[in-house]
Formats: sequence, C-alpha cells, structure tokens
Amino acid sequence: MVRTALCSGDQKEEMEEYKDYMIRAVAANAQIRAFAVTARDLTETARKAHNTSPIATAALGRAMSGALMMADMLKGPRDLLTIQIDGDGPLQGLVVTADNQGHVKGYVKNTNVILPPNEQGHLNVGGAIGRGTLTVIRDMNLKDPYIGQIPLVTGEIAEDLTAYYAQSEQIPSSVGLGVLMNKENTVRRAGGFVVQLMPFADDEVISRLENNIRKISSVTSILEEDPRPEHLLDFVLEGFDIQITSKEDVSFFCNCSRERFERGLILLGKEELESIIADGEDIELACQFCSKKYKYTTEEVKKLLSRAKNEKS
Repeated sequence: MVRTALCSGDQKEEMEEYKDYMIRAVAANAQIRAFAVTARDLTETARKAHNTSPIATAALGRAMSGALMMADMLKGPRDLLTIQIDGDGPLQGLVVTADNQGHVKGYVKNTNVILPPNEQGHLNVGGAIGRGTLTVIRDMNLKDPYIGQIPLVTGEIAEDLTAYYAQSEQIPSSVGLGVLMNKENTVRRAGGFVVQLMPFADDEVISRLENNIRKISSVTSILEEDPRPEHLLDFVLEGFDIQITSKEDVSFFCNCSRERFERGLILLGKEELESIIADGEDIELACQFCSKKYKYTTEEVKKLLSRAKNEKS
C-alpha cells in the first residue's frame, strides 16, 4: 500500500488557533496501528531557520513528519531515529533526527532549489532529490545502532518510507506526507500519517484499508478541511473503529549549545586550535540543524587550547 501526498498551494493563511501534535491509534480490534501528525508550525520554524525554498521546505517538512511518527515507535526516552536521504538531484539530500518525546530537527543540503512543478502540478520534491538512497538509523543506546538502507523509489519521501518498511522491516505499511505552501512561501499545512497492518490482520480489513487509501488525493487537502490529525485518521480509517491511545505535542527542537561546540573545537586537536589562534581572528560556527551561530574570540580559543592540553595530560 503506497500513498504519497504532494501539494503546493497559493492561498493566504488565515488566522487560526493551532498547535502541532501527534496521535497514535489502533483500529479494527488492533489489527491496524496508526499514527498521524500535524506539523505546520515546526515546518515553518525550520523554513525560517534555514531560509529554504518551497521545494526544500516541502522535502524537509515531509521528512520531519515521517521521522516524528517513526520515532514514536521507539521505546527508550534517549532513543533517537535519524532519516538520511542522499540523492543525485539538486537538493543533494537531507538529514532529520527525532526522539520519542516529540522533538525533531533537520536540514537539507541545498536550501535554494527551484524547479518547475511536476506532472501533477505540485512541488517537484522527487526531481529535487533524484536517485539515491534512504537510510534509517535507530540509535537505542546499544553497542551499535540499527541501520537500514534502501534505494530511493521516487524521492518523494512518503513512498520511499513505505518501501523502507516493506523491504527493511517487513511491515505492510502506508505512509502519507504533505506540505502545502502559501503564496508568500510560508507554510500553510504540513503533516502526515503512517498506518501498519498487524500480522494477524484479516483479508476484509486489508481490503477496506487499501480502498480507503486509494481514495486519498493528498494529505494536505484533508488537512485543509480540518488541520487536526484526528481528522486525517478519520479519513484514512473510515469505517473502522478507532481508538486513540496517545496524544503528544511535537516541535522543532535542537539541543545544540555553546558547550557542545566548545567540545567539538577541543576535539579538533592542538594543531588545529593553534592554527586558529595564529590567524588572530574570531571564528563563528553555525549549527547545521538549526542555523544558530556561536562566535569564539581568539582569547576563548586559547582557553580551549589550554583545556585540550590539560585533558591530554
């Protein structure tokens, strides 16, 4: 089962009360488990942080929505899920990381991609990403993380995540993702769903779910009717009994800090720090995930060099 929601829009965003959140649910006597998220604000936060073009915003928003729902399947509070997409298109790829506390962050490698619409008249994310690989890394604080990788199917992200579940985890799934933009290139709608069949699902349940998914034209058209993730699942799981088992706020959150960057500078080593000092100029470092900048004076770098020498001794 595959459904990708791709949308761009030209409507002005109306003022409304709104907050991003995610729900988890079961249906058909637990033969189906489902997740849905609305992610407009966190996608807009990422757009502002990285100053992304509409195509780059759509790619990043879709990947972040997908990562949030996939990370909600993790167990431990320190577990992390990372989606890496590497492609030969002008976007080059993206990286998104989420935890199971509703936090997500990410970036695209080329923020300024502009392409004509695809054949359906939507933002051409697949063309921007091109051919390449999708890698999913689940870090569960064990000795080694779990890493699954597949070739990209379309580059449109939702279909690729659907294929990942089928090929790497052998779980029949359908992933739908969408980002809708306003005329002024701000984010109007963003979100998505993941539905998965349990091994004991019967043929009638499978057939009905497939029919429901075939009727979906786009995720964002459903969110335009009602931006709540409950409405999205009502559409996807029409005709089933739905039991919502959890609800959680979600947000764009980066845990970078001055201290983390200081540690990174120390790890560069004595020679590199001495070279920075010899240049006699302040340095400025930027976080890839949130674009926050950290400036260090020559005197501060000298102190870090002293710390590096003390730690080595």
